Amino acid sequence: MAGAAEVQKRQSGRPLPPPVRGPPPPPRPRFEPVDREKTCPLLLRVFTKIGGHHSKEDFAVRGKEPKDEVQIYTWKDATLRELTDLVKEVAPAARRRDARLSFAFVYPDKNGRFVVREVGKTFSYGNGRRLDDSKTLGELSFEIGDYLDVAIM
Repeated sequence: MAGAAEVQKRQSGRPLPPPVRGPPPPPRPRFEPVDREKTCPLLLRVFTKIGGHHSKEDFAVRGKEPKDEVQIYTWKDATLRELTDLVKEVAPAARRRDARLSFAFVYPDKNGRFVVREVGKTFSYGNGRRLDDSKTLGELSFEIGDYLDVAIM
């Protein structure tokens, strides 16, 4: 005699979904850590500005980017905390005890016009107090070739 599932399959003409076998596996991390000993670093062009982010128009002409540029060699698993500490080495305003840093990726959209997209904030002396401190470039969808704009407030 046919089982109930077989009868139901025959009546609807469609197979039933497979039976559930416990909880689904945990989601894989969106970004794998980088072996910094074996992986070549990328060049990250960082632009800093006191008081706010640069505008997208500041990046509109190639070769005429803002002058306050720092070039950093890093990896896609670099955290915003690591980048904060590097910016503090070159930007005295970022060393203030109460300084906050806002990070934005700058990249061309599908029409070639630049977009400035804020991706996270840190405190100059955070010690991991902010959730954004541990976010990595890769987790934030950084693409090699994007610029990083850092507003120091």
